[in-house]
Amino acid sequence: MVDYRGLAARLLRLPPSCGPVRVVAIDGPSGAGKSTLADGLAGALGGAPVVRSDDFRVPWDADPLTWWEPLRAAVLDPLCAGRPARLRRYDWRRDSYGAEEEIPPAPVLIVEGVGAAWRESPAAFRIWIDAPRDVRRARALARDGAEWATAWDTWAAREERHFAKDATHRRVDLTVDGADEDQ
Repeated sequence: MVDYRGLAARLLRLPPSCGPVRVVAIDGPSGAGKSTLADGLAGALGGAPVVRSDDFRVPWDADPLTWWEPLRAAVLDPLCAGRPARLRRYDWRRDSYGAEEEIPPAPVLIVEGVGAAWRESPAAFRIWIDAPRDVRRARALARDGAEWATAWDTWAAREERHFAKDATHRRVDLTVDGADEDQ
């Protein structure tokens, strides 16, 4: 179980890592619980903004870092310069982008998704969350639909190669067991 209030206090004591913002990267494989963890932490931080890899168009057959350059250009670069970011979040079910929204330079920005904590991330704090493959797969198929099973399996193999190459888990500040539904 994550102590969200304690973690929030710890994060607010860190120096900024992207202009005036502390970027908190939540990384791990699909279905591990990244979104749940991000939402809980955002709440403990009084509504900290959350930007997800799912906010960008990343096809199932793409490199897991496909979203990183659009994230950098739309969100990280402006925030690093102390300016508000502007983001149009992608809806993969509709294959369309939403209205532009502004993300102010808040004390903490949570970035979650596969690759959020990779070596080039300007993260002040990196969190790794994982769960057994069968748990992750069941969650992903419940969320996305059973028709995506083959695509998920291919994506999971691609994630695994990315994490091995990047050695993401070696640079994290906190590891969370995503098998716990109550994180």
